[in-house]
Amino acid sequence: MARAIPLSGLRSVHHDPAFDSAPLISNGRLAVLILLCAEAMLFGGFIGAFLIYKLSAPFWPPPGLPRLPIAVTWANTMVLLASALTMKLAVEAARGGRRLHLRAWLTLTAALGALFVSVQGSEWVRLEAHGLHLRSGNYAATFYVLIGLHALHVVCAVLWLLGVTMAVVLARPGQDRRGAVELCAIYWYFVCAVWPLLFGLVYF
Repeated sequence: MARAIPLSGLRSVHHDPAFDSAPLISNGRLAVLILLCAEAMLFGGFIGAFLIYKLSAPFWPPPGLPRLPIAVTWANTMVLLASALTMKLAVEAARGGRRLHLRAWLTLTAALGALFVSVQGSEWVRLEAHGLHLRSGNYAATFYVLIGLHALHVVCAVLWLLGVTMAVVLARPGQDRRGAVELCAIYWYFVCAVWPLLFGLVYF
């Protein structure tokens, strides 16, 4: 007569360790990726509208309107791209458990983002003073809407980053904030990657 196998033995025989493994992507990372897909479609729609106006206009930019500050915006572009580097260093510090370096790189990244928005805002004020108003036509409207939309995203990214920085500062010893830093970094990289495309399309 065959010997009966205990139920515990059956569980051990049929147990698949794959069921105990972590998911391929975390819920937080999946949520951020879905958000970025929506953001990409949003920017894609506005860029499409801008190209329609630009390609159908007999003159672009229209005569009689002030020209965009290319030199200043070039320098400001370098500021935003530098913030992508400091964010990468912050992620590496988070993965290595170097809290002091992490706080320093996060703070510097937020400062660079705030500087980028401040320079953009000051240039918009100057353009308004020289006659480039939102109601000046399609050229001005698409400029302020498209570039302003990106600036709004940078502001949101800076606020998110400040929240993550505060969470890192207030974290207890041994408390892991790496996930929060990495999620914020994904969004920050997206904001930095979109800007060179907008700069090339709008300013040239």
